[in-house]
Amino acid sequence: MAKSTLNRFKNFDAYAKTLDDFRVKTSTGAIVTLASAFIIVVLLLGEFFDYRSIRVESSLVVDSGRKEKMAIEFDISFPKIPCYILTLDVMDVAGEHQADISHSVFKVQLAPDGTEIKREKTANLGNTGPDPKVVGENYCGDCGGATPPASGCCNTCEEVRQAYVRSQWSFNHPEGIEQCVREGYMEKQKEQANQGCRMHGTLTVNKVAGNFHIAPGRSFQRGAMHVHDIQQYLEHGLDFSHHIKMLSFGAKVPGVFNPLDEQGAEHAEGLYMFQYYVKVVGTKYQYLNKPAVNTNQYSVTQFNRNLQLKDAFGQTNQQLNGLPGVFFNFDISPMLVIQKEERKSFTSFLTGVCAIVGGIFTVASLIDGAIWRAERTLKRKMELGKAL
Repeated sequence: MAKSTLNRFKNFDAYAKTLDDFRVKTSTGAIVTLASAFIIVVLLLGEFFDYRSIRVESSLVVDSGRKEKMAIEFDISFPKIPCYILTLDVMDVAGEHQADISHSVFKVQLAPDGTEIKREKTANLGNTGPDPKVVGENYCGDCGGATPPASGCCNTCEEVRQAYVRSQWSFNHPEGIEQCVREGYMEKQKEQANQGCRMHGTLTVNKVAGNFHIAPGRSFQRGAMHVHDIQQYLEHGLDFSHHIKMLSFGAKVPGVFNPLDEQGAEHAEGLYMFQYYVKVVGTKYQYLNKPAVNTNQYSVTQFNRNLQLKDAFGQTNQQLNGLPGVFFNFDISPMLVIQKEERKSFTSFLTGVCAIVGGIFTVASLIDGAIWRAERTLKRKMELGKAL
């Protein structure tokens, strides 16, 4: 009973075996076998490396984030402009205005050869308080007719300048201000005259369209206008040549190159406005073995123009058609790009292995069979004397 059941079970064998006595081994069959084995090994190695490799798949969805902030990291050098001249401001369409940002921005004074001299969060001139031994214990400095601070006194050159800003006056002649003379404001200006400046740090802005710009002079609001006090710097000339070492909107991702990294402009002597129009696209990187990173990519176009107008006789007009400086105007895309790392599944790997082994053996058997039949046909013809 058991033997008959086993015999019936053998009927399911799809791989019926032939007796060794009926098998013929040939040299051509050995060649085909070795060649097919070599091809199988090569293809299996390729399949294994493909299984272990990581691919990045991209998809595009609508960005549903709300009330988000965006970090902007930057590192920009100005080899021909001293630090005390430059001011960094941020404005956006939501109405938020950050003027003369210093809490998260560093200014590094650069020598004419580009080496760093001094690093500090602010680079204001004449910002030290008066010595009571010189001015007396009850000293209260005059603000020159400008709107005084809450204390009613302007004891430093910087406090006088701030009072001028509140009154929307131009701070053109510090040499006539007692506080600035006492603090050596003009001497410090002359000392930094041939220096450059490197500005770097992080800005936190609303994730809406806006701009941040680096321009000469302190800024203030005049009605609905954003104004910079630059009159005192025009007579000495400005050269806004610059080098952008790095500019990223969001976290820096290894291996991702931003379009403005290591870019800039040279030989910009004169009153030039450099405008970079940046289109920011939210990007999410999803990794296999580490947390996802939310950041941004961007594309950029550039436009430069000389602000000094010329009259009908070709003479340069002192009136400016804009504000000299470097402007980064950014707009936010409503789409979100998802970059997801993926790896082939193990079942796909097994399917590929079976396909390679089965396919090569099948093709090799067909080739071997064709060669075997050709050899037998040729041998019979030679035996009958019909072969040429």
